[in-house]
Amino acid sequence: MTNATLPSTDPRSGVTRSTGIEPTSDAAVAELTAAADAAFAALRDRPRSWRAGLLRALADGLEERRADLVATAEAETGLAATPRLDGELTRSAFQLRLFADAVEEGGYLEATIDHAGDTPMGPGPDIRRMLIPIGPVAVFGASNFPFAFSVAGGDTASALAAGNPVIAKAHGSHPLTSRASFEALKDAADAYGAPEGTIGIVYGQRAGATLVADPRVSAVGFTGSLATGKILLEIIEGRDRPIPFYGELSSLNPLIVTAAAAAARGGAIADGLFTSFTASAGQLCTKPGIAFLPRGAEADDLVAAIVSRAEEAAAQPLLNSRIHEAFDEITGRLVSDGRARRLVSSRHGDDGFTVTPGVLEIDARDMTGSVTEEAFGPLIVLARYDDLGDVRTGLAAVPDSLTATIHAEESDLADIAPLAADLRELVGRLVFNGYPTGVRVSWGQHHGGPWPATNSAHTSVGVTAMRRFLRPIAWQSAPEALLPEELRDGYAGVPRRVDGELRLAGSPR
Repeated sequence: MTNATLPSTDPRSGVTRSTGIEPTSDAAVAELTAAADAAFAALRDRPRSWRAGLLRALADGLEERRADLVATAEAETGLAATPRLDGELTRSAFQLRLFADAVEEGGYLEATIDHAGDTPMGPGPDIRRMLIPIGPVAVFGASNFPFAFSVAGGDTASALAAGNPVIAKAHGSHPLTSRASFEALKDAADAYGAPEGTIGIVYGQRAGATLVADPRVSAVGFTGSLATGKILLEIIEGRDRPIPFYGELSSLNPLIVTAAAAAARGGAIADGLFTSFTASAGQLCTKPGIAFLPRGAEADDLVAAIVSRAEEAAAQPLLNSRIHEAFDEITGRLVSDGRARRLVSSRHGDDGFTVTPGVLEIDARDMTGSVTEEAFGPLIVLARYDDLGDVRTGLAAVPDSLTATIHAEESDLADIAPLAADLRELVGRLVFNGYPTGVRVSWGQHHGGPWPATNSAHTSVGVTAMRRFLRPIAWQSAPEALLPEELRDGYAGVPRRVDGELRLAGSPR
């Protein structure tokens, strides 16, 4: 392996090999953005039916190379081929097809017509408004989801669905998987007849920074660390024309168990919570990093069950050496002030970047910002409380998150209602009697949250993820021949609001 090529490391063994992939030069980045810009001029005028067909063709392209893609990702991430990676690839194909359905349905356009006429303020002009594509989008793949949040992931799918070309930045933890995913998408796009430049890819940190700074890039989708997100934001702020940055950055995802829930189903909660914070070696953005548990015998049994399972658990691989080192450092910081106690110490495995689960305990009233740092890996902090007032005290030290979860019984509803209302202001998704890991791809999903979970009010999962890569434009008194067909009188192919009245597809005018 030479310094000129990017490495690929199997985290299960720590063995590194050359990929033969060279970092993308500044000149090559410029060529890609120029091609994307040219593709955008063609893509934005293609009919929605064409775009839906492209998305379905891309899904088919991934499915056709499933075996190779899954095997490549397993060797670079250490994640299990079945069901983890195989299911994730299914998710990537599914969301492409879901976006195809949404593009055909057309409601995402928010098509609106206000005909000229008298108003309480006098004569009003004809105003017609809808959402249009924003331009070439840079997509940064995440380390922990080599398919669903990477080159073939939701940011790519939603940007393409909105009518924009995409240039992906391959993640350094899985460059071969990134390349294989790109080739599957690119070949499918070419076979479908997509313009050259519809999908591109760059490799290396410098190329990623150059991409974000390029004036032809119109938006950035990013899933990764808060520190890297801030670096990219600084680059964007230095541009002559700042652009939207949609980052998913950091999340602790508090989970609260009431005394009644612990008494009624403590064993089941222990099993579900253990699985949730250790799945994929705890490397999920929605992993519950802190769980508020009541004092008392029932919750003591719940804690004992989690401790027993953690002590018996085998080591799992973390995604790369940086995450492996940071996991140890962060765990040490969480206990350094003496408030958090180790119930189970995480241990290194014999090979690669492997670790066993760790469990810490703290009094909810003693929580501070120093014990609420996200540890990317199989670690959980159990915060014990006497009453829900203690929970509120502890939550004051928890950064805003993607999710919060409440386990409660019917008898608790009156007591937890104020807490649920408080949590609604701190997160983007509120889960009841379940677990936050596992984010359904659907029309109603919201995967976002207040800073530092994300820096946007938009979701990165589900149909409305398209909204990030669209912008509104209004036409005033425009000749009909210059209007998009969705805004012309008599068109009935999409839902529209006409003179204040919502009209479903199929309704005239």
